[in-house]
Amino acid sequence: MRPTKVAPPKAAPLPRLRAALFAAASLAAASLAAALVLPAGASPAAAAEPIRIGELNSYKAQAAFLDPYRKGMELALNQINAAGGVIGRPLELISRDDGGNPGDAVRVATELITRDRVDLITGTFLSHVGLAVSELAKRRKVFFLAAEPLTDKLTWSDGNRYTFRLRPSTYMQVAMLMPEAVKANRKRWAIVYPNYEYGQSAAETFKTLLKAAQPDVEFVAEQATPLGKIDAGPVAQAIADARPDAVFNVLFAADLARFVREANTRRALEGTFVVSLLSGEPEYLDPLKDEAPVGWVVTGYPWYAITTPAHQAFLDAYRAAYDDYPRLGSIVGYATIKSIAAGIAKAGSTDTEKLVEAFAGLEVDGPFGPFIYRASDHQATMGAFVGTLAVKHGRGIMLDPVYVDGASVLPSDAEVLRLRPAAN
Repeated sequence: MRPTKVAPPKAAPLPRLRAALFAAASLAAASLAAALVLPAGASPAAAAEPIRIGELNSYKAQAAFLDPYRKGMELALNQINAAGGVIGRPLELISRDDGGNPGDAVRVATELITRDRVDLITGTFLSHVGLAVSELAKRRKVFFLAAEPLTDKLTWSDGNRYTFRLRPSTYMQVAMLMPEAVKANRKRWAIVYPNYEYGQSAAETFKTLLKAAQPDVEFVAEQATPLGKIDAGPVAQAIADARPDAVFNVLFAADLARFVREANTRRALEGTFVVSLLSGEPEYLDPLKDEAPVGWVVTGYPWYAITTPAHQAFLDAYRAAYDDYPRLGSIVGYATIKSIAAGIAKAGSTDTEKLVEAFAGLEVDGPFGPFIYRASDHQATMGAFVGTLAVKHGRGIMLDPVYVDGASVLPSDAEVLRLRPAAN
């Protein structure tokens, strides 16, 4: 019999749940560190052997996104275990930091599989890290749900039987912005992106899609910056010197903040139309406060403007648990655990091959509404919001956000056969 608890990992401890969140009549929840399990006697599931979920992520390197992500996972785990678990068993999360690089990630994932004997693995943030873990999952025949990495390679050219992805991919999010980019009808474009798999993939996708829609477009400048180490002043000036009519931005986190501030100081983008990936996500928008770049068309998460019942239920539960508003990471963490629970319930087992079959066409109810995991490329159809940035009460917001269903921007199953050769 496997042990029912694992000591908290030093790299990425999960916070203790606060007992005050639960009514006296509800099922009690045990402490939540690396593992989340109900105490013995709290429910029939709690007495059963737990389902172990191995999770790895770049907690130290990408804390702005992954701290809320961890809370989202925690919330989903508590809800599922309080309701009796899955197939009569509680869920247990064993979480590790992947160091933000492929080598460490493969080592950590291997330890989760061999030492901690997890039933499946999930997580990862950076695209090159996700690709490395996906290759390991393929080699070891272990189920892997990639929560966050956005590169198109993950589900297309490098896709494999054992890897599925939750978040809208690079292609999907670029396609969501394309109608506004085309409508702007600008001829001279500049591109700025972090110089690793995600940024490179986004830049190439944008150029391909825009060229197809607007053949006379020119790309007059391209700035590829080191991840997390942008020299923002010269980058902003180089773009201004190219005199573009429009800019496509892929920078995020601290790189985005530095770039925006330098561009504002130099007035480098005055009068320039900008479309930007991820810049409406609170993780990256909130730190800018009143320096948020007004007029940028972005993908993001306007939690304050979504009024659907599914999102309201999530928002209320999140605020009750953490006395804070959710970020996009919160949505991703929550939907990741909900997806895993739905997949196991459908499979009726944690057997890897049964999980793979169950996830093909799996339907999941998330805070943005229902979505599926496509059988053809293992990509979830969860969408994202598109809107225009503005400043209100001293902070950045998305105006007139519109939800774009992921299914509407994905290629057909027939096209996937070309994009995903011999993946299955």
